[in-house]
Amino acid sequence: MNILLNGVGGPTPRSIARSLKHYSTLEHVNIIGTDINPAAYGLYESDLYEKTYIIPRAGQAGYRKAIEKIIRDHQIDLAIVMPELEVEVWSKYATAGNLPVKTLLPQENLTYLLTDKSAMTEVIKDSGLVPQSLVIDPQKYSPGAAGEKLGYPFWIRAVSGSSGLGSLKVENENALKHWVTINPGVKKFIASTFLPGRNLACKMLYWKGRLVRAACAERVNYIMAKVAPSGITGNTSFGRLLNEPGLVAEAEHAMELLFQHADSPKHGFFTVDFKEDANGKPFITEVNVRHVAFSVCFAAAGANFAEDTVQLLTGEDQFDMDYRMYEFEKDTIFLRDVDAEPIIMKESDLLNSRFSGS
Repeated sequence: MNILLNGVGGPTPRSIARSLKHYSTLEHVNIIGTDINPAAYGLYESDLYEKTYIIPRAGQAGYRKAIEKIIRDHQIDLAIVMPELEVEVWSKYATAGNLPVKTLLPQENLTYLLTDKSAMTEVIKDSGLVPQSLVIDPQKYSPGAAGEKLGYPFWIRAVSGSSGLGSLKVENENALKHWVTINPGVKKFIASTFLPGRNLACKMLYWKGRLVRAACAERVNYIMAKVAPSGITGNTSFGRLLNEPGLVAEAEHAMELLFQHADSPKHGFFTVDFKEDANGKPFITEVNVRHVAFSVCFAAAGANFAEDTVQLLTGEDQFDMDYRMYEFEKDTIFLRDVDAEPIIMKESDLLNSRFSGS
């Protein structure tokens, strides 16, 4: 089986490659990788990729031609598409009915809705599923307006982008002014009520109109958290694997509203992010229209969404379409580090460990 995987310089494609190579039951999987940066580490991971290519940026002249040549040369069976820019371009292909090779993606309208956090929030703001929010345009905003509406502290982040781009806990008006000034690359921010509770994720796999698989986790700590003022880098270093059907129900409710608004079929893989308030009520902060970097931790614990995706694309008639929420043993956690395999263990073992050096 020959699989095309885009954006291999990032941690999420590496997570998918490891899920397929190290944790799946699939045999003879050959992964062909692409990236736009010749210095991308993933281009040279020969243990994961049979061949890698540098290609033009998605949407630029020559991009599709390069992709189609790779597909022909390697007889590609399917693609797993990342990052977001490529997801957007391939969603256009899907909507137009001219995908270069089969893949699992929603249609264009839904993709653009989900990659804009403010647009997504606006659609479901009356559902009680999202925190009170407002958009901040750096070119025309009143520094005190957000504090007046949301109170201090509040949370701010970029409207689009990943890895906690532009995120900060804003304590006062001056902090907001300084943050906007030192982030000139962010064209628009979204500010929301600060939520001090758990940081949760719900993974949702939809196939041709139905939810077939789901799983939940908590992000506790982040890799290199000290380098980010917010403490959030987008790469979880320590997390908990959870069994929370109530969270899945909340995520499914939100997805129903979003599918309906975008007039989109229920089809694709999504990661719905939540943050809890002080009383433990979860609110949706964003919906990723793709896998995220700690997907391999789910796979290592038996919830391999990358393998599920491949099986659906290659043998739909053999896939068990009955809905399943992946469940984990109580107390299961995962540990991650840069370029390292995940560790799955019991949190009680972590907490009970002691230094035994002489």
